[in-house]
Amino acid sequence: MLLTLVVRTTVGQVPCENGSAGPYGCHAVDLYSVMSPAQLGVTGSSPSVNDCWGWTDPLTQREYALVGCRNGSAFVDITDPVAPVLVGTLPSHTSNSIWRDIKVYADHAFVVSEAPGHGLQVFDLTRLRNVPSPPVVFSEDAHFGSFGNAHNLAIDEQAGMAYAVGSDQCWGGLFIIDITDPVVPTLAGCHALDGYIHDTQCVTYAGPDPDHQGARICINSHSGNPDKKTIVDVTDASDVQHLSSINWPDARIGHQGWLTEDHRYFLLGDEGDELFHGFNTRTLVFDVSDLDAPVLIGSHFGTKASTDHNLYIRDGFVFQANYSSGLQVLRPVDLDQAQLEEVAWFDTYPAGSSAGYDGAWSVYPWFPSGNVIV
Repeated sequence: MLLTLVVRTTVGQVPCENGSAGPYGCHAVDLYSVMSPAQLGVTGSSPSVNDCWGWTDPLTQREYALVGCRNGSAFVDITDPVAPVLVGTLPSHTSNSIWRDIKVYADHAFVVSEAPGHGLQVFDLTRLRNVPSPPVVFSEDAHFGSFGNAHNLAIDEQAGMAYAVGSDQCWGGLFIIDITDPVVPTLAGCHALDGYIHDTQCVTYAGPDPDHQGARICINSHSGNPDKKTIVDVTDASDVQHLSSINWPDARIGHQGWLTEDHRYFLLGDEGDELFHGFNTRTLVFDVSDLDAPVLIGSHFGTKASTDHNLYIRDGFVFQANYSSGLQVLRPVDLDQAQLEEVAWFDTYPAGSSAGYDGAWSVYPWFPSGNVIV
């Protein structure tokens, strides 16, 4: 399901009062709306949704949720968050899959999936304007088929480069695609040296390391043997340079992480440690001020036992989608000591908060309105 929420700056349709908003536990987060998989156009015997991203139309300022579904992608106008509108769906390029990932560059959505033979779908998001009788079924505007399935996709928007990871090419490493012309994606390079990558964040670097200013950098989260985090320079996509690699104790599934906005720290979630080691939700904090020699500072443990999944950072706040406990919002207190504090939360899965894989998959916190989708 898709939930539209607001971290307490205004009052939502269902305000968080006395620790609850309707059936959902909460603190400092109000509920605007809920859409079920069926309302998002998901069909079949096991309807489900997975990842989510967002797009704000630069012409109209309307806000859209882009939702990965088992059978494709759903595009929802959430400009009025109390009354979201399913504008349309984009069917999967091949078969259904519980894994789908969507990112945005130059007003185009780029979609990958673990469905065999899926490749990269490209969809012009400006087609969401003025749809006369929504919802409609869209077709893709372009397709890039140099790989089949992929687990995830990252885009460096400054560079116009996309990075498919966990694919059936390049040993699951970085499969690098030039998308400066969004409807004509071209293969730019491959980095297989470090093995399978589960997720990555790729940026044009603007952090404290003087040796890499302006370089194109990817910080990769590896799940496998061993679980690790690697940092590579992808400025020359045909000759990727390995800068560093680091492990952490009690590793199980190196899943995903995000840079702080000053590019000084990297926060990482291990998707398996809660279930296998009995930890409360663990967030690992790395000092990456020297990209050639990152340092694990320590770990923050949350108040619940739930497994972490995706986390993102906006305006200094850490927005986590932690499966059975839903949305958790953390504020850094002292990252040099791996200290964070929980300031808001919204439990999207009232059935419990134990470790496991039921509940919230992802969160998108960058809408100009301040609204958040989970």
